[in-house]
Amino acid sequence: MEHPIQGLMQTAMANIREMVDVNTIIGDPVETPDGTVILPVSKVGFGFAAGGSEFEGGDGGSGQGGEHPFGGGSGGGVSITPIGFLIVHGNNVRLLSTDNQNQLYDRLIDMAPSVIERIQQLFSGSGGQAKQNQPPVM
Repeated sequence: MEHPIQGLMQTAMANIREMVDVNTIIGDPVETPDGTVILPVSKVGFGFAAGGSEFEGGDGGSGQGGEHPFGGGSGGGVSITPIGFLIVHGNNVRLLSTDNQNQLYDRLIDMAPSVIERIQQLFSGSGGQAKQNQPPVM
């Protein structure tokens, strides 16, 4: 025979499973008219607790069918925090963070390929002409 706490746990887990799916973490894609695809990205955390107790009754400790009366409960919580947007345009993929603290690092990473190209041009001998035609790196 199934213990009552098992039913509480199964119900709570089934409800949490309904709330949290892959579309919660990586949202539904949005396509703009110019072909850019934007995917929202979130951080999901959830917790779960269940507990119960059997009590001795006043009639010698037996309830229905000789079992002790049962009392219990369960609960769960979900936290969804947006962390950014994944932007795909052609062969270019960027992560636009919603956290302002990471924007400097993201910008440095985005600029790295163009900085390396300019350094290579500088050392390859065509650096003088390329340097005059291109705007400064910021």
